Formats: sequence, C-alpha cells, structure tokens
Amino acid sequence: MTFAAHNSNYNNMENSLIIEIIGYMAPATLVVSFLFKNVRTLRSINTVGCILFVIYGLLIQAYPVVIANFIIAVTNIYYLLKRKISNS
Repeated sequence: MTFAAHNSNYNNMENSLIIEIIGYMAPATLVVSFLFKNVRTLRSINTVGCILFVIYGLLIQAYPVVIANFIIAVTNIYYLLKRKISNS
C-alpha cells in the first residue's frame, strides 16, 4: 500500500468517526432537551440537536432527516424570538 492510499484510508476513517460522533450527539442533545421544564431552555437545546441532525443528514445524504430537522429548528427559533419580543 502506498503512502497516499494509506493516508486516504486514514482520512476516510477519521471522517467516518466524525460523522458517527455527530450522529450520536444529535439524538443525545434532543433527549437532554426534553429533561428541561423551562420551554425556552428546552427549545434552545432542541434547536442545537436539530442543527446537529441537519449536519448529520447532509453528511450521510439523508435528505428527509435534513428537511424534518430544519423545519423543527426554524419553528423553535420562531417561537423563541416570538417569546423574546412579547417579553420585551
């Protein structure tokens, strides 16, 4: 095996590990978000989880995952901003 081929395999393994880590962080973040009673905190953490799912979905080319989590993230952001404006 040449150095270039070995280096390419290493990069593929490293990228796969990063994708897998993001894949595990996304649902973990969503689960943690539901442990909070405060709606603002729940929506904020849930949005982070959704963004991680969007990134993960793009990396593995799972577009239904991207679309669904993008919509949820936008909805969360909308209600967070709406609540912030009404509290001002």
